Amino acid sequence: MSDTAAPASSATLVAQVIDDGKASGQQFLVIALCVLFNMVDGFDITAMAIVATSVGDELNLEPDKIGLIFSFALAGMMVGAMGLAPIADIIGRRKMIIASLVLTGVAIVLTANAASLTEFIVLRFVSGLGAGALLASQATLAAEYSPEKWRAMAVTVVTMGYPAGAMMTSVVGGYIMPDYGWRGMFWFGGAATLLMAVVALLLIPESLKYLFERRPDNALQRVNRILARLGKETLAAMPAVGHSPGPGRNLLQNMLMLLATGHRAKTLTLWLTFFMCFSTLYFLMSWIPPLMERSGFSAEAGRHAFFLFNLSAIFGVVVLGIAATRWKLSNLVASFLFLSAVSMIWFAASPGILNLLLAITFLMGFLQQGGFTGLYAVAAKSYPTAIRSTGIGWCIGLGRSGAVVGPAVAGYLIASGLDMSSLYYVFAVPMAIGGILAWRTQVR
Repeated sequence: MSDTAAPASSATLVAQVIDDGKASGQQFLVIALCVLFNMVDGFDITAMAIVATSVGDELNLEPDKIGLIFSFALAGMMVGAMGLAPIADIIGRRKMIIASLVLTGVAIVLTANAASLTEFIVLRFVSGLGAGALLASQATLAAEYSPEKWRAMAVTVVTMGYPAGAMMTSVVGGYIMPDYGWRGMFWFGGAATLLMAVVALLLIPESLKYLFERRPDNALQRVNRILARLGKETLAAMPAVGHSPGPGRNLLQNMLMLLATGHRAKTLTLWLTFFMCFSTLYFLMSWIPPLMERSGFSAEAGRHAFFLFNLSAIFGVVVLGIAATRWKLSNLVASFLFLSAVSMIWFAASPGILNLLLAITFLMGFLQQGGFTGLYAVAAKSYPTAIRSTGIGWCIGLGRSGAVVGPAVAGYLIASGLDMSSLYYVFAVPMAIGGILAWRTQVR
């Protein structure tokens, strides 16, 4: 493949390669790998929901202490998304993805040997750091390797890996826990995550948009290697940047740009939307199995409910992603989120018939997680390349303060005597508010 003259601008080239050209196998590979990494991420973070009862029994921990373990993992994800993910706009998406996988994998393996509440809290926080940075970085990479028409679907499909991994905790737990206990779950998750770090090192390319705009060392050689893998003509020289560099050339400036004129209103709306949705989603992601058990159902029934909640998310994400190619993304997301609040009220008002509760849980997961993953696509489409990882990272990070609050508050409410139905009523409120706010973002 011979070198060709550089196009007029990097924006022109990216449009030709990514947006206007036929999608290549390399682009599909990037999306598939990001889904796989997100699955491992989802398994690592939500495994605690499956092992919570066993950990509590062995370490003699009450529900409020278990709630703290949930919340510190999510606090780590918040800090990782806000403090580490924006570094991907400086060092590149690829390096951040690899580093995040390594950090998470090591922390998860060490969690298998935790013997006290303090050790659990520290290790879950560290694993959350890596997971939060990974979520934002791979959503950004997926967006930047997807044609404009399919960008929303690509980001939602990648984000779908998280509930898919959470769903696998129920399946894997049924095989591992009878023989290896709760520690076996963390050994398995940590080993799988470190394996994915090796896969990322070998197969994940850097973002073309990042290479063109940041111009790191050997940028031309790296661009040409990627173009060759995409089946495109290589370049004799780097093209001109497609816009004036402006602000956003370092980490602090990138963060300040989120609140600059032109981004401020949408940024604040997104932050509050993520906060409301995270608080309810992670209440459910953390407490579905323990609440089912405390309501008189078996541990197997709790795992089954958790499985269905996350299985239905896959269908919800696919339906929303396909629909987003025809209808306004923010309106779809808002509808899914608001209806998920209605399904929570239905669940709370229903009689304690297991099959009925499982069916409503399936619907709840379809709507709530389908709509929530669509928020990642809303965030990805709300910011330009120079601050995209920063924008997504801060949406996830500040939003995860809701994920920290939700499980912890639920733990204290349970300890004070509230039952499962009462908790579902309480947490339907922030989800309904999140739906209303998502409608206000007005993103196509």
